[in-house]
This record gives sequence, C-alpha cells and structure tokens, in this order.
Amino acid sequence: MKASELRLKSVDELGQELVNLNKARFGLKMQLATQQSNKTSELGRLRRDIARVKAIMAEKEASK
Repeated sequence: MKASELRLKSVDELGQELVNLNKARFGLKMQLATQQSNKTSELGRLRRDIARVKAIMAEKEASK
C-alpha cells in the first residue's frame, strides 16, 4: 500500500483501513503462533502499513 494512495482517503476511511490491518495482523500472528503459516515477512509488511496509516492520519489531524 502506497502513501500516495492513503493520502487520497478521508480520516474515516483511514480509520477503517487501520482496523482492517490490525485484524489481519492479529490473524497472521495467530497463524504463526500455531504454525499454520510461515509467512514471517508478511508480519513486517503489515506493521509498516499500520505505521504508514497512523502517520498519515496524524498529518491530516495536524493540518486541520
């Protein structure tokens, strides 16, 4: 997910995206814990995406 795509979304849409990313991260962590998956790099990608969404939300809040 690119930052330029995220900047086009509203704060409400970013909040929903954040919820979805956190759910995906939780699900992946559970899969890794129960050894149903071995996609450890996916966890890092999700963490970076979550940080990216939070940073853009902060930018939008600061610009108000």
